[in-house]
Amino acid sequence: MPMIEKADGPVWKRRKSATQWLIWFGWLIALSIAAYAWKLISDKTIWMFVVDAPRQMMDAATRMVPPKWSYIDELWGPIWETINIATIGSIIAMIIAIPVAFAAAHNTTPHKLVRAFALLIIVATRSINSLVWALLLVVIVGPGAFAGTLAIGIRSIGGCAKLLYEGIEEINHNQVEAIRATGASPAQEMIYGILPQVMPTFAGVAVFRWDVNIRGSTILGIVGAGGIGVQLNSSINTIAWTQVSMILLVILVTVILSEWVSAKVRHAII
Repeated sequence: MPMIEKADGPVWKRRKSATQWLIWFGWLIALSIAAYAWKLISDKTIWMFVVDAPRQMMDAATRMVPPKWSYIDELWGPIWETINIATIGSIIAMIIAIPVAFAAAHNTTPHKLVRAFALLIIVATRSINSLVWALLLVVIVGPGAFAGTLAIGIRSIGGCAKLLYEGIEEINHNQVEAIRATGASPAQEMIYGILPQVMPTFAGVAVFRWDVNIRGSTILGIVGAGGIGVQLNSSINTIAWTQVSMILLVILVTVILSEWVSAKVRHAII
């Protein structure tokens, strides 16, 4: 922080003038980009629909009440399929994410090129939403729960591997060095020095990701990837609002239960 001498004593300034001008210029650029983006959105928005949206929302909410309780008999199978998609997808993701995480962590990777490739896998799988993966996989393997399971699994690899390799990098290296000092092999260092420290992290990440995937798998049926989303899409298309409210209620209860199970398991692990 520069100091300017004056007759009545030094006066501290927070920044130099050049730095202050650069900051203001940065703000000007950011506001210009925001204004341009808003103009693009505004030009492609039908504001008459936006103004009418509250009335349409109230009309739809009125039509959803009361839910069609008898429709729940047709939802047990789809919601069970949704849970299976999330569960098997999470298992697939963890099986692939664990070796990717060890390859990405700087203290366990065998080579810098291997680490770069592992980080590329993490970024690539995280950057594409599960709904987009489902769209692609429905074309490749056909519609159904298998495409949804693969979509959830592929999307989850990056998220799981990122948390896992960060946990691996934060281990206590003194414990590993102590085991190495006894003449242990690299495999023994891994088994007795690293794995005991990261296993709670692995379990916590697996449970957390399963909880996230329960919510994510509920909408995959919209693109034909199985689960309760198929019924939701069909009910919306046929304007069966009482069925829609029943489906949303089932999804809400399922998510609440998954949150409760996830919290209990994480508490037991930690």
